[in-house]
Amino acid sequence: MSRTASVVSVSPALRAEFFSPAAWETLGTLTDVLLVDDPATLGATLDARTGAASSGPSRAEVLVISWGTPRLDAALLDRMPGLRLVAHTGASVKPFVTPELFARGVRVTQAGQGMAQSVGEVSVVFAMALLHQLPRFHHGLASGASWEDAEDAPPRYEIAGTRVGVIGASRTGRAAITMLRALGAEVVVADPTLSAADARALGVALVSLDDLLATSRITMVHAPTLPETHRLVGARELALMPDGAGLVNTARSWLTDEDALLREVASGRIDAALDVFDAEPLPVDHPLRTLPNVLLTPHHAAATVQGRLRQGAIVVEEIGRFLAGEPLQHEVDAAALTRTG
Repeated sequence: MSRTASVVSVSPALRAEFFSPAAWETLGTLTDVLLVDDPATLGATLDARTGAASSGPSRAEVLVISWGTPRLDAALLDRMPGLRLVAHTGASVKPFVTPELFARGVRVTQAGQGMAQSVGEVSVVFAMALLHQLPRFHHGLASGASWEDAEDAPPRYEIAGTRVGVIGASRTGRAAITMLRALGAEVVVADPTLSAADARALGVALVSLDDLLATSRITMVHAPTLPETHRLVGARELALMPDGAGLVNTARSWLTDEDALLREVASGRIDAALDVFDAEPLPVDHPLRTLPNVLLTPHHAAATVQGRLRQGAIVVEEIGRFLAGEPLQHEVDAAALTRTG
């Protein structure tokens, strides 16, 4: 009896980041692997390998994907008629999955949980940087300001005892909550899907979005990317934030009105720390790059060594569960796409 075949549509560079030698060896014991070095050429690679005896696409039951893989439409799926599982090395599968995929009974899983710790850590680091006015101090010294001018900043705060509002008790939101509580912050959460019992279990107070914004010194955005969360934090919501408050976004710029945020931070009334933007790469002449009260990173909150390896391990473990007939722990079905990012 022939073994299960898999197609791994992940670049060599990302394969090295995702899969430890042990994880890669395990994948090789579970399946015969067909490698696609350039995910964008998945269709052409499958065409070139059609009819291969050992690991041809017609035998593939498992497809491992990463960023850059095309949408899995009927034309691609026809090349893998035996496909039963798609495993994404990242988080959101929305760029890849199609109704046709689910209609054919293909199951989908993802490794977003592997990113949660690193994104949560960056969110907490961002919060502490804003509380301690580090962006202003760095900007002053780096731009050549005098020592006296560089040390001129608004009041600073410790995180212990400070109210931090978390919008969305997502995987990353929960990771941030755990760290914030360990540091002594007072954490409140706004999330219409979170029950009072779950909030108590997390050790947080469940409040309305308006209350969170109006009473938190730091607001973190961790909501999913859904039609109803587009510009969830807009001009009206930003105006609710107290003077001197800070906004942290390591999720998606979809969740905020970037133009309204720019107006607020440019006025100096509030501060921001951002890992995500409407236009990526962020244009070199974008005004956000010049502001002393804004901390920017190039959408890399999740790209830690440990996080990448967790992602690869999750994918291999999920494939093992699938082939053993065990329940998947990170499955995404069609219904879940309406409530997750």
